[in-house]
Amino acid sequence: MARSDLLWNPSPEHLKQSQIAQFMTWLGQRGYPSMKRYNDLYQWSIDKPDHFWSHFLEWSGIVLDKSYDRIVSKDEMFGTKWFAGARLNFARVLLQNIYEKNPLDVVIVEITEERERREITAKELLRDVSSVWKTLRDMDVKPRDRVAAVVTNGYEAIVSMLACTSLGAIWTSCSPDFGASGIMDRFGQIKPKVLIAVSNYSYNGRNYSMTEKLDAIVEGIDSLSHLIVVEKNQEKYHSKQVKTLKWKELIEKKNKTPIEFVSTPFDHPAYILYSSGTTGAPKCIVHGAGGTLLQHQKELRLHGDLNEKSVFMYYTTCGWMMWNWMVSSLMTGCRIVLYDGSANYPSIERLWRIIESESITHFGTSAKFLSSCRMEGFRPRALCSMDSLSTIFSTGSPLTPEDFDWAYQEIKKNMILSSISGGTDIVSCFFLGCPIVPVYRGELQCRGLGMDVAAFNDQGEEIVGEKGELVCKKPFPSMPLEFWNDPKHKKYKSSYFEKFSGVWAHGDYVMINDRGGAVIYGRSDATLNPGGIRIGTAEIYRQVEKMGGVVDSLVVGRENGRDEEILLFLVLDESVEFNASFKTLLKDHVRKGASPRHVPTHIFRVKEIPYTISGKKVELAVKNIFSGQKLGNEDALKNPKSLAAFEKIAEDLLD
Repeated sequence: MARSDLLWNPSPEHLKQSQIAQFMTWLGQRGYPSMKRYNDLYQWSIDKPDHFWSHFLEWSGIVLDKSYDRIVSKDEMFGTKWFAGARLNFARVLLQNIYEKNPLDVVIVEITEERERREITAKELLRDVSSVWKTLRDMDVKPRDRVAAVVTNGYEAIVSMLACTSLGAIWTSCSPDFGASGIMDRFGQIKPKVLIAVSNYSYNGRNYSMTEKLDAIVEGIDSLSHLIVVEKNQEKYHSKQVKTLKWKELIEKKNKTPIEFVSTPFDHPAYILYSSGTTGAPKCIVHGAGGTLLQHQKELRLHGDLNEKSVFMYYTTCGWMMWNWMVSSLMTGCRIVLYDGSANYPSIERLWRIIESESITHFGTSAKFLSSCRMEGFRPRALCSMDSLSTIFSTGSPLTPEDFDWAYQEIKKNMILSSISGGTDIVSCFFLGCPIVPVYRGELQCRGLGMDVAAFNDQGEEIVGEKGELVCKKPFPSMPLEFWNDPKHKKYKSSYFEKFSGVWAHGDYVMINDRGGAVIYGRSDATLNPGGIRIGTAEIYRQVEKMGGVVDSLVVGRENGRDEEILLFLVLDESVEFNASFKTLLKDHVRKGASPRHVPTHIFRVKEIPYTISGKKVELAVKNIFSGQKLGNEDALKNPKSLAAFEKIAEDLLD
């Protein structure tokens, strides 16, 4: 990239005082060769992964109940065991910094859509976790039992997760805006003993009752022994089918018994997360306690530079892995700010006002949110002070070069725009930001430490500066332990290890350049292939979104018997006249901005684009509609009714 594409450079302070710089100094004091640049550290971390992970474990301060006998069991990807013999408790590690704080220090701030604000101190957090821990213990919750939750991004979710994992039980959660069948498709597979759920929730100025949904869930999941209801806005719920407790009542007991943390193996399961389920039953992905803690500590501290002075807000739901990532920041000693509600209520200013009022240092969101702010012409720094902000994390989809430009022009020049990429599959990231690496326009800054990431061509050869399949060539601690109900690991192996033998294939289409930066072009299974030339969907989105009047878009491929056609669907501003002239103009724009191969064969106007509840475009489900395949569970979608328009277009196109 040209010099003009350089948007941010590390300051001398970053190069000397950031936590990654401190870690490099610490390594030097232990006899390792001097590492001045990030790429030096990265290369060492993948050449000597056992040295890297063991030394980082020591530096991180993660407290083990028992030390390990062996760092890593074998070099093959599948079945690798990390830190065999080590024991710990997931919740205790997350809380170890909280125990060391002044009891009156504010550790969590909760803000609701109704502008209610609550501060939670270290003392209150530990007391409430103890109360829920005792309640779950009295319910006979044991190690490996599942505690499921349908909750909002509020304080109760964090408390419940900590209480659950303190017992060695497995935590799993969904957002309340999931449909009842979508929730049962997930929880029904893992058979939870206890369900924790909100009685209602607010979004975009409206209140939504959970009564009918909870009735269906409790009736549909026969493994439940207890239900704990978090009643909001005085809305009550009581099940006639399962013993029901009120959150408020169990918290008001103010249990003073110290938590008895159950010591578990390093690879004991802590979380179950789920694939989207838009093209079939959701996969239940089991993640281990030690690997998750170690990986998140690395990402948040070395790559994100979070510390005890940081104030961190990630705009997320409890159905997205970024919630799990955010909660791990408890380890850093930072203050967490939770926001429960719509990012655009009552206006697009909402989150930016919170950044100002709470002095947020690290803000996380989706690429779609940043893009929507840009496309609306919103200028955060013109309305709010961004003085406290040092880092923005963006994920969920590729961040366009124009979004980078907008962020540095309209948010803040002196900050790190950290476009990160990974997934639910690894509950972490392959690509991250870094305080000692420059930010270039349209690029993810670097590969994660200890992650031997590359792009492969179809022959399984590593390529640099060309588009290919995103792979990881060596094992890493946050690989899934297993898929639930997959005893012979057939689903697990077919999901990641079928494309290239012994190598993790993640399913993203990527280009990694010679300095280690990267550009993601979309999902591999949604990649277009007109004339045998592979094109990432993000390449077309980048061109289409530059057109005036385009509000949103979705692109898929369709086989016509001879070649693959590109189908483009547009949500347009009401003022746009959708006619042959507009289509010609758009095709010319795409041809000039990309290539003739990128030009869509057919262009359609729709009222809305389908999204998953976590905010990702549903490309594969739409592609399946045009291939005549059966749809998966529509309850996994934020707006399932939007698919009707695509089904009608498919019928007309096939006639």
